[in-house]
Amino acid sequence: MVSQLLNPIRNVLGITGNVLALFLFLSPAPTYFRIWKKGSVGQFSPAPYLATLINCMVWIIFALPMVHPNSTLLLTISAAGTAIEVVFLTLFLIFCHDKKKRFTVLLIIVAELVMVTALATLVLTVVHTTQRRSMIAGIIATFFGIMMYVAPLSVMRLVIKTKSVEYMPFSLSLASFLNGVAWTTYGLFPFDPFVLVPNGAGAIFGLAQLLLYGTYYKSTKRIIAARKETKMETDLSFSEVVVANCVV
Repeated sequence: MVSQLLNPIRNVLGITGNVLALFLFLSPAPTYFRIWKKGSVGQFSPAPYLATLINCMVWIIFALPMVHPNSTLLLTISAAGTAIEVVFLTLFLIFCHDKKKRFTVLLIIVAELVMVTALATLVLTVVHTTQRRSMIAGIIATFFGIMMYVAPLSVMRLVIKTKSVEYMPFSLSLASFLNGVAWTTYGLFPFDPFVLVPNGAGAIFGLAQLLLYGTYYKSTKRIIAARKETKMETDLSFSEVVVANCVV
């Protein structure tokens, strides 16, 4: 009776989590549109996208029916997240003009692929029960799930240092918080520590980003306004020099 009641609740939470996670994965789209318009990645860090890529690939392994049964909703969103991160990282490599940084990102992607292949081989060929497969894949997925949510710490440090949230998109922070809350709740019905722990951490880190955004939002507007004013003054000075030279 209890399981019959919990299954619909879990399905609703899982579908909600899929929608919110999809929003999380797609939330950097405006950022990449700006990168495309500028033709450069600027100071944007690839760390969150690299962390999300390996996180999604590991969760695909965890959610396979022969590893962790009845995890179809985890499998679908993990596969979608992997595809989206591949697109974003491809764009990052195209518009990254720093050869050293581009090589480092490529090296990390290759290392992630090797790691995920090794994990899949271990789980699917060496271990022979779903319980043990779930435990091994779940522990690793938990680790990378936490790493995905921790990855924006580098951006948060930049925000505190510059007193500007220009390079920490609000949509990404909000999506991270809501996604963490949704999947934390999903992990409670029934209790699944492998889902609960990383997403609980995600909800906390997402909340921290939102608080940081609220703290530095006004100073960001002042910094951007001052930058525009300086640019206008520079352009005006240049124009005056040009006119003076023409007069002479």
